[in-house]
Amino acid sequence: MSRESEADLPGEAEAALPGTLPEALRAELVAFRRDLHMHPELGNQEFRTTAAIKARLEKAGLRPRVLDSGTGLICDIGDWDGGRPRLAMRADIDALPIPDTKVDCEYRSTVPDRAHACGHDVHTTVVLGAGLVLADLHRKGQLPRPVRLIFQPAEEVLPGGAGDVIKSGALDGVGRIIAVHCDPRVDAGRIGLRHGPITSACDRLEIALDGPGGHTARPHLTTDLVTAAARVVTDVPALVARRVDARSGLSVTWGRVESGHAPNVIPQHAELSGTVRCLDINAWRQAPDLVHEAISEVATLHRAKSEINYVRGVPPVVNDPVVTELIHDAMVARRGATAVEDTEQSLGGEDFSWYLEHVPGAMARLGVRRPGDLTVRDLHQGDFDADEHAITVGVELFTAAALLDARMQVLDTAATS
Repeated sequence: MSRESEADLPGEAEAALPGTLPEALRAELVAFRRDLHMHPELGNQEFRTTAAIKARLEKAGLRPRVLDSGTGLICDIGDWDGGRPRLAMRADIDALPIPDTKVDCEYRSTVPDRAHACGHDVHTTVVLGAGLVLADLHRKGQLPRPVRLIFQPAEEVLPGGAGDVIKSGALDGVGRIIAVHCDPRVDAGRIGLRHGPITSACDRLEIALDGPGGHTARPHLTTDLVTAAARVVTDVPALVARRVDARSGLSVTWGRVESGHAPNVIPQHAELSGTVRCLDINAWRQAPDLVHEAISEVATLHRAKSEINYVRGVPPVVNDPVVTELIHDAMVARRGATAVEDTEQSLGGEDFSWYLEHVPGAMARLGVRRPGDLTVRDLHQGDFDADEHAITVGVELFTAAALLDARMQVLDTAATS
């Protein structure tokens, strides 16, 4: 979704800070985003995406470094003197393994069963655009402190690609890190912001149940594996929820249950998989033991042998208060105080949380809903799309954050000297 003109939108008055988005670059970024949208790539396979980002940064005179895996890259703007740390801006670049179901959309995915249905193409374009604007400010001597761009692969692949990026040295010399995530519940031109936890922990759960199998006429002589699987599906979430503080929001939700091949045969094998989500980081640390215990109890009760693969995913994203205020002030500088709204903690997981284990940072919800559009869309659905005005908003938010962060560091230094 795009606009021919954005000049009549509220909050479009010229900002006091430099770093607004020129019209020619805005049009280029929209085209760049659409190209990514048409050519989605799954986690750790983002070779074309990486090459496109790299080429555009190099065209701007920058020197991006592709990660050793061949996907994802890091790019610095300005020279770091070893003094005050950089601000980092992170984008995730991978897509989802689902079909693009949009109708009459000229930039819908050209790759079967692949889609940018979570807005990572928008995130990537925002950080790229911010980098290009900041590089221009640097050439003019208007960028007080260096900035690092991080284009991360494999956010959708638990436990996420953030760990490999961090191991590559992406946070060396970084003092703060910021990111946005598309939110189809928030109008384009606005952001949602929250102090403290803004996403939840997310782990993956895989279970295999086994029994001798037999005839459906004589379930008493064997293990009724389908019933055992059904009881695991219904009882385990209830048991787990009752063994932690209800305010922690610990939940088990199933995405796949598979067993059997014939209506009169009790199968010998069943498989279940799903996710474990949690609002509270302390409950998240307890979750593997609680889930293992509950599954074993239910499976044993029904005489089924269980094998559990609990895959640790990501902790909650917990926004640092200082960095949250930085994003707030940057948005106010660009669009005014009414452009920032409170947002609730989501049960979605985000591996941006791993960066926050090392440096303070914050994530904002970037509004991508066209104002006045009453169509209900959500992330991870094939018809997801974004109002492309969000690209302009995101770029100018990040450039303002970089400039205000530099001012904050100067003030902090003066206060402690």
